[in-house]
Amino acid sequence: MATVPVSQLKSGEKLSEDVLTKYNNVLLRKGKIISEHDLEVLRAFLIPAVQIESKNGQAVSSSDETALDEKQQGTVLSFYEHYEKMLQLMRRVYNIANAGGQSLPILEIRTTLEKLIQHIDDYNVLTFSPRHFQLSDFIYHNSIMVSLTSYNLAKWHGLSSKDLMPVALGGLLHDIGNAKVDAGILFKPSALNAAEREDMKKHTIIGYNLLKSVPAINDGVKLCALQHHEREDGSGYPLGVRGDKIHLYSKIVAITDVFHAMKTNRYHKSGASPYLVLEQLLNESFGKLDPALVQTFINKVTSFHNGTLVKLSDNQVGEIVFSDRSHPTRPWVNVNGKIINLMIERNLYIQDVIQT
Repeated sequence: MATVPVSQLKSGEKLSEDVLTKYNNVLLRKGKIISEHDLEVLRAFLIPAVQIESKNGQAVSSSDETALDEKQQGTVLSFYEHYEKMLQLMRRVYNIANAGGQSLPILEIRTTLEKLIQHIDDYNVLTFSPRHFQLSDFIYHNSIMVSLTSYNLAKWHGLSSKDLMPVALGGLLHDIGNAKVDAGILFKPSALNAAEREDMKKHTIIGYNLLKSVPAINDGVKLCALQHHEREDGSGYPLGVRGDKIHLYSKIVAITDVFHAMKTNRYHKSGASPYLVLEQLLNESFGKLDPALVQTFINKVTSFHNGTLVKLSDNQVGEIVFSDRSHPTRPWVNVNGKIINLMIERNLYIQDVIQT
């Protein structure tokens, strides 16, 4: 064991003791292999020195570190591999839909999605970001993320197991009508004008028409394509139907679609902080989105334990020390010994979750 100043600490070294904050919360666990990101966290918390394992006075070897790291990351890599397969399949599905939608490979879609969902424990709704993201692929990424998040929300809200895969399929295919929307509208780098917005709205009916005669999916999946822009008060489109006329699957997909559309970069705007998106969802739930589903969603995705590391909107890094479940997006954050109550400091918000 050796004591090493953080200023001299290198990535690849292994902690022999827990690293504690000034308030005795665990910052990094014993046995952790230090990464470049961990070094930033240690510096942000003004940790002067840490205990690391040594072999004859030397830090743990890079080969040991690599083997452990690969073992720890095996399931994560497996998730990303299946995510990439799903992405490639969705590109092909949209091409088929653009050509008329005949013979959509529903069995392959379902099988590929099932394999991805087997690794859903490696998917964090709030912090997940696709690797090698390109704006031109937003529509495919959004479909996959809405699918996975819809599956989680359905499960969190207590839907039966027989509903979970159909909800996920509804999320995956909810925007399939965009395959036939003019690319000039779909990829426009600025806000749409009124006529373009009306053309864009047609993707709901187009999508439903592509799916309505497919025998291998149920009505709830098909209605997700038609109804994901409908709202509880009847202010949505394309039909302006109200609460009890909107299918439960569609209500779930509506929430997850809004969340991912707002937090992900797009041609005409940059993605927003997921915490700001959650606050807007909470506001939207009054009259627009199903309030019970929104509450379930927000409570679950913000259920971090005290000690979670976050970056605030002014780039300060701190740890959550108290969460009021009445205001889950605005916890108390300890920044170098100073407590910032985000309920009071309304000009600040959580920009990113660094480490849970």
